[in-house]
Amino acid sequence: MAKKGKEIVSATLDVKKLIDFLNQALSDEWLAYYQYWIGAKVVEGPMRNDAIAELTQHAGDELRHAEMIATRILQLGGTPVLEPKKWYTLTNCGYAVPSDFSIKKILKQNIEGEQCAIDVYNKLVEFTHNKDFVTYQLVQTILADEVEHEEDLQNVLDDLIILEGSLKCKK
Repeated sequence: MAKKGKEIVSATLDVKKLIDFLNQALSDEWLAYYQYWIGAKVVEGPMRNDAIAELTQHAGDELRHAEMIATRILQLGGTPVLEPKKWYTLTNCGYAVPSDFSIKKILKQNIEGEQCAIDVYNKLVEFTHNKDFVTYQLVQTILADEVEHEEDLQNVLDDLIILEGSLKCKK
């Protein structure tokens, strides 16, 4: 990290604690990436193609978030999580194994994951507010994406429920 940048951040907050928070978020992002990626591969049911499109797009966003966070950890003089097995011990949001491939179940699992991510990034926004402008901007950007992801997934789920209701009425 640039000397002046580190001085500014160190003067206003505990950089080690921030790096720990960011490594937890990094672990969440890698697990979210995989959850979206594998969900897009196994999802079944009506509106499957709509779900696959959303899940695939969100997987790419989660991978981009991981890149952003890892870069910031390095800028702060830290080391990103080096072992994938540590993701499970550091994660805030966990990983929901898709044991039921139905579109409803996959969507609900990912909505819950997004709700957890929103909480995590909201706390990081509060932690960095008026203390670390660079990290603050980064987590605000990621938070906005997570809110959009939750909305996108909820919209697909709502459309699916409407479709199922209309099919029941036709019977």
